[in-house]
Amino acid sequence: MPRTRSALPPTGPVRLGPGARAALRPAIADIDAGFWHTRRTVNARTSVPQGPELLQAAGNLHNLRLAAPATEALSDAVVEGAFQGAYPFVDTDVYKWLEAASWQLAQETDEDLQAHVDRIVALVAAAQQPDGYLNTWFQLVKGGERYKDLRWGHELYCAGHLIQAAVAHHRATGRPELLDVARRFADHIDSVFGPPGSGKEIDGVDGHPEVETALVELYRETGERRYLDLAGYFVDRYGHGLLGGEAYCQDRVPLREAVNVEGHAVRQLYLLAAATDLATETGDTGLRAATERLWHAMTTTKTHITGGLGAHHDQEDFGDPYELPNERAYCETCAAIASVQWSWRMALLTGEARYGDLIERTLYNGFLAGVSLDGERWLYVNPLQVRDGHTDPGGDQSARRTRWFRCACCPPNVMRLLGSLEHYLATSGEGGLQIHQYATGRYADGPFAVRAETDYPWHGTIALTVEETPSDRPWTLSLRIPQWCREFRVRCGERTYDQTDAPVTGGWLRLERTWAPGDEVVLELGLEPRLTAADPRVDAVRGCVAIERGPLVHCLEQVDHPGGGLDDIVLDTTRPLAVKHRPDLLGGVTTVVAAGRRRHIPDAGWWPYTSGDTPAHQDGEPVELTAIPYYAWANREDGGMRVWLPTS
Repeated sequence: MPRTRSALPPTGPVRLGPGARAALRPAIADIDAGFWHTRRTVNARTSVPQGPELLQAAGNLHNLRLAAPATEALSDAVVEGAFQGAYPFVDTDVYKWLEAASWQLAQETDEDLQAHVDRIVALVAAAQQPDGYLNTWFQLVKGGERYKDLRWGHELYCAGHLIQAAVAHHRATGRPELLDVARRFADHIDSVFGPPGSGKEIDGVDGHPEVETALVELYRETGERRYLDLAGYFVDRYGHGLLGGEAYCQDRVPLREAVNVEGHAVRQLYLLAAATDLATETGDTGLRAATERLWHAMTTTKTHITGGLGAHHDQEDFGDPYELPNERAYCETCAAIASVQWSWRMALLTGEARYGDLIERTLYNGFLAGVSLDGERWLYVNPLQVRDGHTDPGGDQSARRTRWFRCACCPPNVMRLLGSLEHYLATSGEGGLQIHQYATGRYADGPFAVRAETDYPWHGTIALTVEETPSDRPWTLSLRIPQWCREFRVRCGERTYDQTDAPVTGGWLRLERTWAPGDEVVLELGLEPRLTAADPRVDAVRGCVAIERGPLVHCLEQVDHPGGGLDDIVLDTTRPLAVKHRPDLLGGVTTVVAAGRRRHIPDAGWWPYTSGDTPAHQDGEPVELTAIPYYAWANREDGGMRVWLPTS
């Protein structure tokens, strides 16, 4: 069926309450060309439409039909068989897909997609029990037993994704069906869970945080204060031994007292997103201080150069400070998504540009690598190196792209972030409009509207034209100058600035004037390729550098370097880096060309150390190195890959 642009106003997953103590509020953005438009078009035309078929094949929809009583309206609900799936939380894959599809419907009318959404929403509603409870694993496998396994059962985690899907569906379509389901479930949870002395049946939290940030958004959507209070109760009960006191599930220390992120990366980040939401809505200074402290600790000691998070395959968790392995990195795609969600909330709360820096790094690298260029295959973990002769374990820990996963949390999570990406680009507040991320399209809020044209990230020029503006007063257009950018130039009216005299404070280039329609601003960010070294305490990459250009981290792939593998490659840092645009490669990318050597090392095991050895880049066969953007790796043939390159 033909698709048409939706008449509904663009919206997104965070809509602040009227009393929120936030420095900034999300503005409306519309990406209509360029890099992110291409990636979102693949998501809209390929990834999202395949969702119902994949969810059917994996058994997720089958489980809902088993749980739904037979009705005339749901004639296909009369099915036989057993629960399908290896985990008790497979319902969440359906909910994340519904959220992704809803954000897509907010942007364009699509009759086929709407029909799929309507059918699955009706199925979810039919599977809900009369008192509001809904979880097919416990309804079908556990005989209706509830909340007896909070550590692993993930009932509240599932509820959180249902609530977020319902909020998205309501904002996108204006229809109440799924929101009604979510409210009934939230009301049920509120009737069961509460602190000691509340008269509630259970004092407990879920082993996987998620419902907390969802409840805050349900409060924002409905105005029901008790949902916000319930979220606050859950956040503050982590760290009190209700789940056994382990760091894995954020139960070792209360969040307000924590000094570093720890445990399961995705769970930690979802909890911190909720804490930031609560600080925003309530003005809780203790929570704000904790989130700022933990964000700083995470970015300085536990974040990979790609923005990826996670050091251990075992328990999918953060490691110690500066424990950042390469080939065993566990940079789960969902952790990158959770990082973006948390940093966006921090940007709204504080108004600081540094959160947009991490969002940009994560979006272009750690996140985007999680989906193939054709939108049909996925990575669960995103290593920074695949060794020569790598034996792939397959499944969720594969270094090869996979059609779907037994634990399929990442694919629909990617779909929902790409579907709502316009929400993460711009804000209003502080007397004007702030542009956090650069894409071709229109940024607007209230009386302000600006049009941007750019070929970013391949080129650094961003041309902005004021389309709507108050004519009787000045306001400030703020442009984020990325942390990586060392040289830039901006032309505003008759005035041209560069990095030496531009009005930049805290990462924001602030241009204040009384604007008129048609006024232009041209920002030119220097995109010279650069070599980046890690903190010397990161043992795994000591003596190595990475190649970056603009927001993009680059890597080597074996397919571009015939004649041997990558484990013997050494970069020659004395030779300049060159830039080469390749419209024929990987959908059109700009590569960085470098000089190196391929060493011929005998299989000797261990060698005695002697000082004064010849620098490795002067020894071995010369080879031209082609570095591609990291997000595009694993889209051709299998083989080695590496981000960090030895220099000696």
